[in-house]
Amino acid sequence: MSAEKMETSFHLTVEAIQLLQNALESSFFDSYVETIENFIDHYQVRVIDGVPDEATVARLQTIYEELKAVSLTAEEKRKLAQLLLLKGGQTERLQANHQLTPDSLGFLFVYLIEQLTNTNDTTRILDLSVGMGNLLLTVLLNLQLAKRQVEGIGVDIDETLLAIAAATGEWTQAPMHLFHQDGLQDLLIEPMDIAISDLPVGYYPQDEKAGQFVSAAPEGHSYAHHLLMEQAMNYVKPDGFGLFLIPSNFLESDQSDYLKNWLKEKVYLQGMIQLPDELFKNTHSRKSILLLQNKGETSQQAPEVLLVKLASLKEPKNITKLFEQFAAWKAANL
Repeated sequence: MSAEKMETSFHLTVEAIQLLQNALESSFFDSYVETIENFIDHYQVRVIDGVPDEATVARLQTIYEELKAVSLTAEEKRKLAQLLLLKGGQTERLQANHQLTPDSLGFLFVYLIEQLTNTNDTTRILDLSVGMGNLLLTVLLNLQLAKRQVEGIGVDIDETLLAIAAATGEWTQAPMHLFHQDGLQDLLIEPMDIAISDLPVGYYPQDEKAGQFVSAAPEGHSYAHHLLMEQAMNYVKPDGFGLFLIPSNFLESDQSDYLKNWLKEKVYLQGMIQLPDELFKNTHSRKSILLLQNKGETSQQAPEVLLVKLASLKEPKNITKLFEQFAAWKAANL
């Protein structure tokens, strides 16, 4: 789709969301969900007890007719949704853990999953902290574009974030199932091929539940990102992989020894891709993509752990170099 069409779609949809926001006296994100649900319902304006009023409905219907005339692919809808949610984030304060995972990182996950999974089978992908869904949707929709059969499962405890993910997922017709629950509670799902997540960083308040995990701290609150990583790999098949966005200093934190116990006991730490410094405000917020593999009949600790630092995502040559490094490493070690 042309930049002009995307810009037109963006401005029209922002106006529609803000019209509903004012009429319903709701948040931008709640109005986003209702707007997308209206799109799904054949671009019909939902009216309850006379709200929105006739003038607002008339303007919305005009906007909807213009938007309906713009043909968008599933991936274009996701990109438009991302722009809209970034716009919402400018006016409504979001916790750091609730920020969208940028496309530049999502596409790295797509490439890595393509390299790590079988092309002939349906790849089942789990995200235990799915949030607004941008990472999982980026992966699912772009793997579909690459003619891969995929199925995603997303979990989140935040009702608003999950409603956003659900609306965007239905609008894009992504093959995704969502569960509204604490990702550290038991899940009724079949074993997955791969787990991914932009892990929320912080403490998990339920010490008794945390105590069931190898990576838990023996006293006080445990790091949620450690527990979620362990939990996700519990639902991945033997020999299956996990790709996690995690603080780069994860092996140097005050709870790193407990995480190392789990890493030694349950999984293989096969690689780490340190992301460019330009993406983060300071050294403490820097993140890396961690590559883990479950133990199984065909897996083993890679003779050489993949350790890469990306200089920049702005230069295509850096991405190409990463892909070449990964392919060479995979051929020699997996």
